[in-house]
Amino acid sequence: MATDPATQYWYNTRTGAVEQGFVSPAADRVGPFETQEEAAHAMDKLRANAERWAREDAEND
Repeated sequence: MATDPATQYWYNTRTGAVEQGFVSPAADRVGPFETQEEAAHAMDKLRANAERWAREDAEND
């Protein structure tokens, strides 16, 4: 069974805060994450994904 996103953790890109549930507008949230720790490192994960996708795109050109 999937976890209810309203009870999961989100990273607020505007404030840099970790939030549980739908505290901020969707445009300001990244997630959901299972743990507060994962949400706290959301930007690291996003940067790593962006770098990987850029490398993959460059390899496919």
